[in-house]
Amino acid sequence: MKSKNIKTSLFIIMLLAAQSLFGQERTPKLTVYPEFKPSTITLTDGRTLKEKFTNIFLKNSSLLYMSGNVTKEAYTGNIKSVQFDDRLYVKVDTLLAYQVDSVGNDGLFCATIIDQDAYLQNLKNNQVMTNISLSEQISTTSVDLSNEDDYLFPLINIYYFRLDGKFVRCHDRSLSNVLSKEKKRMLRTFVHMDDFSWSDEKSLLNLLRKLQ
Repeated sequence: MKSKNIKTSLFIIMLLAAQSLFGQERTPKLTVYPEFKPSTITLTDGRTLKEKFTNIFLKNSSLLYMSGNVTKEAYTGNIKSVQFDDRLYVKVDTLLAYQVDSVGNDGLFCATIIDQDAYLQNLKNNQVMTNISLSEQISTTSVDLSNEDDYLFPLINIYYFRLDGKFVRCHDRSLSNVLSKEKKRMLRTFVHMDDFSWSDEKSLLNLLRKLQ
């Protein structure tokens, strides 16, 4: 009876984990761009640097560059922005985020990173227990059911508003800390609308317009 209950619990855990990954964009890449390419880097002291081979690291949305034949991760602390041919990335907290769109002088920015917890949990959940021995110590035998798709990296988009020149995480609590009482009431009303989602760029841009 205990064995049956444990197997049922394991099945439920695996099912919930699969549901949490459903709909997440997944990629086999570790970088935003397929190949390293030129960019102009603006430092916090105002200096600019031009690098021929750069990319954005999806692990933590940091800057990668080539030093000879070696790929290195740049120190983000002294970077203000990185301009590629198609996107401008600016440093927000410790992440490099690109501008999705602007509303007047304000804007919506996005940093895309690998959901490492979800990735590791998915691989762990695919270790299916095939033999459970219930004695004083529980011992198990497992089989790895992972396929190629399981090794794709699930991605998370982290969104920020630039409001009055300052960056604020797109989150109820973070925004409430910087908004006036009137705009807090507007925020509460807007986020409880049926079609609103903190992960939908159209929703976030509509909210940004309301906060003007």
